[in-house]
Amino acid sequence: MRLILGSKSPRRRELLAGLDIPFDVVDIDADETCPTDLRAGDIPLYISRAKARAYAHRLREDEWLITADTIVWCDAQMLGKPADEADARRMLRLLSGRTHQVYTGVTLTGADGRMESFVDATDVTFRELTDEEIDYYVAHYHPLDKAGAYGIQEWIGYVGCTALSGSYFNVMGLPVERLWERLQPIIKP
Repeated sequence: MRLILGSKSPRRRELLAGLDIPFDVVDIDADETCPTDLRAGDIPLYISRAKARAYAHRLREDEWLITADTIVWCDAQMLGKPADEADARRMLRLLSGRTHQVYTGVTLTGADGRMESFVDATDVTFRELTDEEIDYYVAHYHPLDKAGAYGIQEWIGYVGCTALSGSYFNVMGLPVERLWERLQPIIKP
């Protein structure tokens, strides 16, 4: 059995490596546009499945593919990766002093066409952030590759996160606790 992580995210690679199971990594180019009527956890679930469908035809008999997508949900709107630094500051101001949700959709796909998906949700609360703190974070940590314009494992998480309910690793981009449970039947035949 061979596991393949379909992700460009260094954080997902790091998290999966923490499970001490061997895996390979592939980049998947998939259309990540989703229907506009999807909300909250349905969005990353849809995208993780789209990524899986884009690569599934390449899987060999003994291979399993893991794909994932993460979004931040606040005020009934999705916050994906910011377009630029101004957009990153806008997102962080929106999250400041509030609780928001982080959703990660994960899909496991086998060469036989089996596809199993799940979504994980975590509530994250930030204290009121100052404009100076937001500017400092954006300038020094360049969060343009992160949903919601932040990495919980970075400076802004250290100084701004006051509460977290759910999986910390989900906020980083891969709920490894739940993934481990789903992998058990695959890695232990």
